[in-house]
Amino acid sequence: MYKRNIPLYIILSIITCGLFSLYWQAQLANDTNILMEDHNGFSGGVVVLLSIITCGLYGLYWLYITGSKIDSKKSESGYGSNGLAIIAVILGLFGLGIVAYAILQNELNQFEAE
Repeated sequence: MYKRNIPLYIILSIITCGLFSLYWQAQLANDTNILMEDHNGFSGGVVVLLSIITCGLYGLYWLYITGSKIDSKKSESGYGSNGLAIIAVILGLFGLGIVAYAILQNELNQFEAE
């Protein structure tokens, strides 16, 4: 799991018309699996493929699950949860998935810093 540069990832996602965000989604999925020590979780490639095949519906589900996992890890660490799963899904529903990715990445970066 690596600390990622959120502004750079946002700029690259915009410049590539969203193609880089697929890579970012894959990295978020892999990093979340590492954080949760989930060896049976879907890899980033599978998450991206399912999101494309389902026209984004699986992506919304994935945002919810990932937000829930990060919230539970924060609770275990004593930081409390902040409803990250609901926030991510709402942002995804309104077409602001890149903002949801940035928020999730920020939370993952905080775990990396510890």
